[in-house]
Amino acid sequence: MIATGGSVIKAIEELIKVGVQEQDITFVNLIACEKGLSKVLSIYPKIKIVTGSVDPLLMEDSKYIAPGLGDFGDRYFGTN
Repeated sequence: MIATGGSVIKAIEELIKVGVQEQDITFVNLIACEKGLSKVLSIYPKIKIVTGSVDPLLMEDSKYIAPGLGDFGDRYFGTN
């Protein structure tokens, strides 16, 4: 998922470090928010993003996508 975009940007940085061309990167995810998409694409405008759904809001205090999934990592790993 793309919430703030920070993890995606870091992953793209690592791909570029090993020689992958920006225009050859396709990021596939289930859910994204508009703010995170804008941030990623403002830094890497040549990548392709495929997403199942775009939610309109990133809650500033928790950084959760709204309505979204909550914290996917917490749900996946059973933590808080």
